[in-house]
Amino acid sequence: QVQLVESGGGLVQAGGSLRLSCAASGSIFRFNTMGWYRQAPGKQRELVASITSGGSTNYADSVKGRFTISRDNAKNTVYLQMNSLKPEDTAVYYCKQGAARAVGSWGQGTQVTVSS
Repeated sequence: QVQLVESGGGLVQAGGSLRLSCAASGSIFRFNTMGWYRQAPGKQRELVASITSGGSTNYADSVKGRFTISRDNAKNTVYLQMNSLKPEDTAVYYCKQGAARAVGSWGQGTQVTVSS
């Protein structure tokens, strides 16, 4: 069973930066699409960014130009570099192994809080 462990969340002022990491167990990491999702209180979970096994990326319109997703297959790790953070980026951020429409595997989440 795949285990995903997120880290790097925290409290930051608006305009600041954070880098999230998601370390995955297992040998199939490099074959899978990886994604970062977020869920704010009272809102549905939404896709923030994804990266395919070939390195193609996709971003939500709200984060384009500010966030960058990347992966290191040698370390079984996917990253989310978040710059120019806004209060509306406040949410629990989750890592997922698998395409958006797949059941996939999820991490436990990491809290990101952006103060104004």
